[in-house]
Amino acid sequence: MTHAPARTLALNDQTLDQLPSHISTPDYDRGALRPGIVHIGVGGFHRAHQAVYLDELARLGETGWGVVGVGLHSREIGEVLEAQDRLYLVVERAPDGDEARVVGAMTRYLYAPDDPEAVLAALADESTRVVSLTITGTGYRIDAHSGEFDADDIHIERDLEDPGNPDTVFGYLVEGLCRRRDAGLPPFTVLSCDNMQNNGAAARTAVVSFARLRDGELADWIDEHVAFPSSMVDRITPSTSPEDRDAVAAHTGVDDGWPVVTEPFRQWVVEDSFCNGRPPLERVGVQFVDDVRPYEILKTRLLNAGHTAIGYLGYLAGLRTTDELMADPVFCAFITRLMADEIAPLLPPVPGVDIEAYQVTLLERLSNPRMADQLARLGRRGSSKIPSYLLPSVREAIDQGRPYDLLCLAVAGWLRYIRGHDYAGEEVPIEGPRPDLVPIAREAGIDPGPLLSEMSIFDHIGRDPRFAEPVRLALEALEREGPREVIERYLATGQQDAA
Repeated sequence: MTHAPARTLALNDQTLDQLPSHISTPDYDRGALRPGIVHIGVGGFHRAHQAVYLDELARLGETGWGVVGVGLHSREIGEVLEAQDRLYLVVERAPDGDEARVVGAMTRYLYAPDDPEAVLAALADESTRVVSLTITGTGYRIDAHSGEFDADDIHIERDLEDPGNPDTVFGYLVEGLCRRRDAGLPPFTVLSCDNMQNNGAAARTAVVSFARLRDGELADWIDEHVAFPSSMVDRITPSTSPEDRDAVAAHTGVDDGWPVVTEPFRQWVVEDSFCNGRPPLERVGVQFVDDVRPYEILKTRLLNAGHTAIGYLGYLAGLRTTDELMADPVFCAFITRLMADEIAPLLPPVPGVDIEAYQVTLLERLSNPRMADQLARLGRRGSSKIPSYLLPSVREAIDQGRPYDLLCLAVAGWLRYIRGHDYAGEEVPIEGPRPDLVPIAREAGIDPGPLLSEMSIFDHIGRDPRFAEPVRLALEALEREGPREVIERYLATGQQDAA
């Protein structure tokens, strides 16, 4: 797509056959699509990932797995999609050019607050066999320390008081399952597609726990009959900016109110455990396996941990995007060594995956100059990312007597970042579930103790001197010298000399 078109076309069913020939469009009868999946949380990632696979499945003639999209918080995306007959563009940005396709797998979009009954009817419909979720890891309300469902929320209370008019995802799921049970219908499978380990177990805990607060017998029925398979998903998909929208229109000739821009790489590994049939997604590259855990560990400890590490240290060094960071030889060496020396040796074998080749692919993905992911975005929700992505490797490295200095430096980068300002005193963007940590970080300064004592984040390892001391030394070094200088010393001489 090197030449800008002379005009743009609105995207809808009527204009599909008029789109430029280089844009791949659905070749199936969208009117024949039957909704088999309800998806809750129709953000950019779902539209770039699960919906693309389902669109490809429909192109192979599998028309029984159309998607009913449900939004709990965004009316705008629904309005845009409805104006376009629920069609949208996915633009894959490779280093050497773009490929664009129109995705047509969505049959309806429902904004839940406007019509809760329509959502409940879709969930209770016999044709719905799978309900998939992208509600973010924190959306499951699982306490990181206890592993239990946190029901202390006014919306949860309202859903328990008025089950037929829910606010929360759990209220909708449990009421939908209740209606199916009462009607003698089989339940649907709840398929979490969120970026967290053991997401199937988290979904089961949240749904069953909520149901138990409402009706013990219903909770037992759900626990016994509903499948909650785990899955691992991967595709870097930054938020679509107005500039992205304008660029897509200029280069494709298609006026899409909310296109999705993503990378060519994608992966979906799913536990093959469904209670009411499943789409044959293996036909379009999805891996169905008995155990997703090795794939989850591989991804979260390499890609997600790498994102977390470079997000804070890179931003504090004045860098703003992943491609900019990877073009910096110091930071490129840091992420390469972090993965190869401190994380990869701790990983379990992963069936069918060459871990060294996987790291090379990750570095290539991060370096893609046309997929400039914002470091500020990678830095969101650090209080949940640190314990999920970095600390498991730290614990195993301590147990096995392996090096973990770069991991400690990454943790120290977060401790410095959440003070809320960089080295020039400029404000840094902090977004997450724990805003109360900012004043603690500011008051503590170079003393990591107060934050390391936060059990919900660091558990007991925060008080282990084998971890706390190298973090303290790293934080002091960052304060004294700055990220790039400290990284150079760590890479050249090791932690003690660097500090």
